[in-house]
Amino acid sequence: MPLSINTIKPSRGTEKKRKRIGRGNASGTGTYAGKGLKGQNSRSGVSGLKRKGMKQILLKTPKKRGFTSLQEKAKAINLSAISDIYKDGETVNLSTLRKKGLLASAKKRVKILSQGDLRLSGLNFEGLDMSQAAQEKIKKSGSKISKK
Repeated sequence: MPLSINTIKPSRGTEKKRKRIGRGNASGTGTYAGKGLKGQNSRSGVSGLKRKGMKQILLKTPKKRGFTSLQEKAKAINLSAISDIYKDGETVNLSTLRKKGLLASAKKRVKILSQGDLRLSGLNFEGLDMSQAAQEKIKKSGSKISKK
């Protein structure tokens, strides 16, 4: 017999039939379906984890609380990194940040933070979010901020 997809079978003894519960007395698990007589555990909708000693584990595990936003956070870039890479009079925006290697992926949002000093002047910041302290340092250095 040639070997093909429709002739492949599992080897003998590797497959065990599933026990079908509650299918009549002849099946061996009829009447009470292996759940015993009355009580909470014989009713439907009861978690089987309580019987297996899992309740304490479930109670002890920390639950994730609060709110997780689906919107990704803005990538933070410090003024010190900008002053290391850029030159006087250049434009700082998403595309130039990617070209200079400050952004690895195509992030949609960037926020400029005020850590470090801006040693350059005449920079033009376009379409970037920035902290209040960063705005003050940028204006003090003689650079321009424009929203696009």
